[in-house]
Amino acid sequence: SGQKVCYGGFKRSCYKLAYFQDLSRRVGFQEARQACEIDGGALLSLESEAEQQLIENMLQNLTKSGSGISDGDFWIGLWRSGDGLATSSACPDLYQWADGSISPFRNWYTDEPSCGSEACVVMYHQPTANPGLGGPYLYQWNDDRCNMKHNFICKYGPDTFPTVPAGNSYDTSKPEDQYHVIATETGIIPNLIYVIIPTIPLLLLILVAFGTCCFQMLHKSKGRTKTSPNQSTLWISKTPRKDSSMEV
Repeated sequence: SGQKVCYGGFKRSCYKLAYFQDLSRRVGFQEARQACEIDGGALLSLESEAEQQLIENMLQNLTKSGSGISDGDFWIGLWRSGDGLATSSACPDLYQWADGSISPFRNWYTDEPSCGSEACVVMYHQPTANPGLGGPYLYQWNDDRCNMKHNFICKYGPDTFPTVPAGNSYDTSKPEDQYHVIATETGIIPNLIYVIIPTIPLLLLILVAFGTCCFQMLHKSKGRTKTSPNQSTLWISKTPRKDSSMEV
């Protein structure tokens, strides 16, 4: 969606849903992981049922937005490296979070993970699919081949995109406010700030040079217009001339 969404005030994480209606633009797991890291975040890690519910609410709002968004699973940051013990009963314990989180929270769909060659995890988002044994294919997790093409969700630390609520208050004691969200978009004003701030020293230097030049020109102008005492009396004869008309 191109939006970073934050919730719960300043010291909470922010998220971005990367959804592509054009199937050819969807990416594999490693491409999604790299895209999040380049953007200053990481593929989504989920640390609790509350955070899982928050993401579900975000996806529900996305689906209800009337933008034609429908089926399309989302990569999250859970994956299994290597093929060791991939087919054994220990396989589920081999999955780890790409951002280094040690959260044990899991939300697998029924009979998942299937392991084998499927080592990367998606969050189901198939609202038009018929329900399976585990119910609708919505928001629960499934392991998939890492080269499959999907949408993805990025997560950002609270210090990466601090967001201050603008006149919107929320109360965590109210269920409807528990997942209060604030959407922020990078626009023209932040971009102008990044351009203007580095030019301030140059602008100051130009201002000082201009002021110095004006001062010197003003000083020279005064020097040219000022008349010395000697110059001011050159036209007056120093020796009084006798006027014949004054003789008696």
